[in-house]
Amino acid sequence: MSPLSAQTDLLRQLAHTPLADRSELAALSGWSPSAVYGCVARLERAGLVEHVIHASPSTPATRRYCLSAAGVRLFAEDAGIGLSRTLAQHPVSNEWRRLLVQRLDTAALLYRTAIEISETEYPLRFRWYRAQPLDAAVELPDGRRIGLARIGRTSDRTAMAKRLGRLGDSVGGGAALIILPDQVRLRHARRILRGSAALAFLGLVAQVVRADPSAALWQIASGGARFSLAEALRHVTASPPSITERPLAKVSVPRPLGRSEAPALTRSEQRALDLIGDWPWLRPVHLANLLNCSPRRSRQALSRLRRLDLVVRRFAAGQPRLALSDAGISRLARRDRASVAIARRRWSVESVERSSPSSWRDVNGARSRQLLRHLAHTESVHRFVAQLAKQTAEAGFDLAQLDPPQRASRYFRLDGVVRSIYPDAFAALNDHREMRAFFLEYERRADRPAMMRDRLAPYLRYCSTRRPLEDHGVIPTVLVVFERDLTAHHFLRFAEREFAHSGIQVPLLVSNRAALERLGPLGGAWSGPGGRSGISLV
Repeated sequence: MSPLSAQTDLLRQLAHTPLADRSELAALSGWSPSAVYGCVARLERAGLVEHVIHASPSTPATRRYCLSAAGVRLFAEDAGIGLSRTLAQHPVSNEWRRLLVQRLDTAALLYRTAIEISETEYPLRFRWYRAQPLDAAVELPDGRRIGLARIGRTSDRTAMAKRLGRLGDSVGGGAALIILPDQVRLRHARRILRGSAALAFLGLVAQVVRADPSAALWQIASGGARFSLAEALRHVTASPPSITERPLAKVSVPRPLGRSEAPALTRSEQRALDLIGDWPWLRPVHLANLLNCSPRRSRQALSRLRRLDLVVRRFAAGQPRLALSDAGISRLARRDRASVAIARRRWSVESVERSSPSSWRDVNGARSRQLLRHLAHTESVHRFVAQLAKQTAEAGFDLAQLDPPQRASRYFRLDGVVRSIYPDAFAALNDHREMRAFFLEYERRADRPAMMRDRLAPYLRYCSTRRPLEDHGVIPTVLVVFERDLTAHHFLRFAEREFAHSGIQVPLLVSNRAALERLGPLGGAWSGPGGRSGISLV
């Protein structure tokens, strides 16, 4: 085939899959990698395509390509449909580009999934959606279609439930591949989708990016069977109805890529941004431990994030603290299809006058304001999770999940009433033998029986149901940390009496700040019921 036909094919492929990298273009177009690399280089020299560098914690850095204004005009001429129809019918306009640049993490995952589908079904047709529960859909050669969706790590429970609840309307009797960030939300999604008309196959981000089509990683909403991607495709017997979105009210030819889009971040910068978003008012020393890097490397990542106005540095209680700026909050919300307005109302650290807040009362975000108001407690939780991350890395274990309070909460139904627990953190640790899960409660005031009962009662209710196993696959241990050893001892005695009275056993370990600073969370700093002491978490 001639270079001219390769150019035509790649322009057409980029019109359907903008911001794909060269290996993805090769797999989806059917051309060899060497032909694609050479053709893309010629197209870029001719000013027909542009690239942006993208990396995420789950995908390596790569160049992602899209059509320039000249490339869009040439594609419209080759297709014979005119520029206005091209901009209306393909995701190549400046407005579409801005949207997809904000969702590059989703694009990387979905193109990766499309490549795996192309190993068994070829050729494919890929279609993006703007506001549907699905992010995209892939049409197989025989006309069947399968939907694709990614749930972002910052999406809250309500937004995820609403989106998955609408999935049946989009998929109908067809099927969808849903990619989720962790096991807890995967299990939650399975509960939401039970009884849905849609056939949904659910997988984890970490597994999807490393898997091949023969890996049995996809689960359905009911039952414990796991399917490879090839097996899942064989179960797709019906196609979802064709989804027609209202066209954009305004479309224009794409402007040159620049800093006005979404500045490219390295993997370490992305991880730092996510961690600061998870733990507002985080001290830089704790961020370095969470990143498992030296303070110098952490400062390098922070320096650029601050230059891009994604992270702000504030002083509180005599120490520097890190938080996302409004621009950083917006970036994460748009990446994960969350509401920017809601995210800012919860997490903004700006004051009403858009200056540095003088006290916690001046902070705009409701949750950020509460964290700053109780800064001693907030910092204690940060210190614990930073110690846990550092010790886990030093021991060679895998900290599979570390959730802040907003994602650590659990809701369950007991006796017809919706109940909940609100821990300060949740962690899942793989010590190469088994997966262990932990809830953290850092207590500074539970020093009287009434307060101890209030702290313990939600976990007694939670453990009286099957939800711990349904949520995590194991029953998490509740870790309760006190400032003083005497208070920890009193709480343990009180808990033993409550367990005996209720007949419900909660896996419980207690410790105090001094012991944890000396031994660390993985050391023998914990005590349990029955007079046990010197207990290690692994």
